[in-house]
Amino acid sequence: MIYPQAFLSEVQQQRQEFPGLNNKVYFNFGGQGTLPRAGLEAIIDAHNFLQQQGPFSLKVYDWITQKTELLRAAIAQELSVEPSTITLTENVTYGCNIALWGLDWQQGDRILMTDCEHHGIIATAQEISKRFGVEIDVCPILNTLNEGDPVEVIKQYLKPQTKLLVFSHLLWNTGQILPLKEISSLCHNYSGSDRPILVLADAAQSAGSLPLKLAETEVDFYAFTGHKWFCGPAGVGGLYIRPEIFDLVSPTFIGWRSINIDEKGQPIDFKSNGEKFEVATSSYPQYEGLRAAISVHNNWGNSEQRYQQICRLSEYLWQGLSNISAINCLKNSPPESGLVSFTVDSNMSHQTIVQKLEKQGFLLRKLRDPDSIRACVHYFTLPDEIEQLIKAISLMF
Repeated sequence: MIYPQAFLSEVQQQRQEFPGLNNKVYFNFGGQGTLPRAGLEAIIDAHNFLQQQGPFSLKVYDWITQKTELLRAAIAQELSVEPSTITLTENVTYGCNIALWGLDWQQGDRILMTDCEHHGIIATAQEISKRFGVEIDVCPILNTLNEGDPVEVIKQYLKPQTKLLVFSHLLWNTGQILPLKEISSLCHNYSGSDRPILVLADAAQSAGSLPLKLAETEVDFYAFTGHKWFCGPAGVGGLYIRPEIFDLVSPTFIGWRSINIDEKGQPIDFKSNGEKFEVATSSYPQYEGLRAAISVHNNWGNSEQRYQQICRLSEYLWQGLSNISAINCLKNSPPESGLVSFTVDSNMSHQTIVQKLEKQGFLLRKLRDPDSIRACVHYFTLPDEIEQLIKAISLMF
């Protein structure tokens, strides 16, 4: 892959922001991103400020309020939605739980999921099923990676009793992007039900990697994290809730952040925006870390520019891996995301291969279903790093 020297110099300069890239070749952004220097410094500065000024004082309270809303606004801008629609959470699973437990489940209701969902979400749906007599249906999306129409597959599994569809916007195991707008339209206009079917998207891999205009997709819930493709600190994520269905969701956990109070400090009602689902004290310095990380990315390029670079690099990796006879990429055409999953024809297990690569300084991930290896590239991954990985794998066989 040939890039102009000026472009490579620009990427190299951006990489100076990420000390976690030193002494390793990192292909694990789908698990956790490398925190930029500015993010780490923002966290430390915030901790120092809180200790110097309080950590509990009027000045600190005003600071927390201001910084919380700045993060909410920064996230909303990335997703192209209004800040009032954003609930700040700890991670994707927390956001999915707000949506899943917040609905008024009745016996006989049904949840439809795909066969590519994360086990944390599957377990939540199973517990809801056990407590409320809700049925769970699973549609086979995995087989549509290279052929077939995922929207049509989902349509075949919708039933009059289906209350909620849960699926991942960008599948964490295969890298397939599911058409969010088309799926939302299908569910909201499903003629077999007397009510619109709600849509919950697990955005663990899509937020921070794909250019998003969520309001246009009409998705009802979009749960995401800041520690993967946004490269923020662990412990900060969010949930988008479509304003039109906001009143259908009740809070499961309740605290001072979620309520309005009277002059005596007694609760009156719930907040009318995303704060309704925020509970109490959080690690506010982490908020500053995520906000700084988002700023670092935007200083390099907007979300569309970053995405296009991710796709160029993932195609380069996919092509190189496809040229190794022992490698079978799960996707038989260039990826539409930064996730490249593949299997290896070898007597060594995929876990052993990942372990051997890590000893050489290459960080990838072994997946259980399908049994495969996943490599993730970001917009600041270097072509030279991809070439190094391809060479290291080819020398194994």
